[in-house]
Amino acid sequence: MNLCAGFDLVEPHSCCPSLDSAPTRTFTEFTQTRCGHLSPVPTMGDGLKTQLVSAIHLQEVELQEKPADKKQGSKNNITADETFTVEEAVETIGFGRFHILLFVIMGSSNIVEAMEIMLLAVVSPEIRCEWKLDDWQVALVSTMVFLGFMVCGVFGGYIADRYGRWKVVFGGFVWSAYFSLLTSFAPSYGWFIFLRSMVGCGVAGVSQGFVLKTEFIPEKHRAFLLPLASIFWMIGSMLIILLGMLVVPTLGWRWMIRISVTPSIILIFLFKFIPESARYNVSAGNIQAAVATLEKIAKMNRASLPPGRLVEPAVNERGSWRILLSPSFRRTSLLLWYSW
Repeated sequence: MNLCAGFDLVEPHSCCPSLDSAPTRTFTEFTQTRCGHLSPVPTMGDGLKTQLVSAIHLQEVELQEKPADKKQGSKNNITADETFTVEEAVETIGFGRFHILLFVIMGSSNIVEAMEIMLLAVVSPEIRCEWKLDDWQVALVSTMVFLGFMVCGVFGGYIADRYGRWKVVFGGFVWSAYFSLLTSFAPSYGWFIFLRSMVGCGVAGVSQGFVLKTEFIPEKHRAFLLPLASIFWMIGSMLIILLGMLVVPTLGWRWMIRISVTPSIILIFLFKFIPESARYNVSAGNIQAAVATLEKIAKMNRASLPPGRLVEPAVNERGSWRILLSPSFRRTSLLLWYSW
């Protein structure tokens, strides 16, 4: 058999010896050396070599991936084990745009409180003349307002701890605005003091906003922002006096009360921008709502939450009046009660 068929050779038999004459030479070597064909023909040894190289490469890739997988798994375990509380999240987020909005809206609630309380100083001389009241009857109006404030304030704190701060504050806005508006239609002195006592109940609910506001403010800013909120009370006091000077001589005290309800109505619509207390949601077991609130605040402040998951701190006793008289708080409680 002539393996060089097709080549232009003078002596085919002399240049292309048979395979039997070179038993120790492979077919590839034979074709390369004798026929001038430089491309080797694949053999079984080449296939095994390719498989071996592929196996070695695959093993190297697996060795490189295993440390990365272990590192990632270790990182996930650390993150899963980390926890943080609402207080820690508030401190990590820090002060920002959300707190400015919170300060303005919740501070405006102090304007509502001041206007409803100081309104009596403007209205009392008018109702004295209209219903021919004695001094003790005029004084009873203020007493009934603060009586409603006291009674509903005690229950308002309990309801806020049980059903949420936001609900109580929002309900206080609606309640005080509704009964204050009804006061302007009071047909007699008896109805007037009853309706004003109901307004006092609503103002007690609005005052729970102080707690809602405090729970969102970082600790290092509370000493400055909380006393600063008293400015809104002074603004409300001045507004009601100014309103009395302008409206009472022309339209009468009833229209002055109707106009004074306007800030409460405005705050009812603005209050949707204030979320429920994250601390309350955690204590109520609604962790997802608390996380959503904190994430919203962090987004507004362009910050981030601490790593890990949100948990409720261990508390031995919550919401008991006995805490106020415990050795740690007895002195503070007595001083506050006396000052008020």
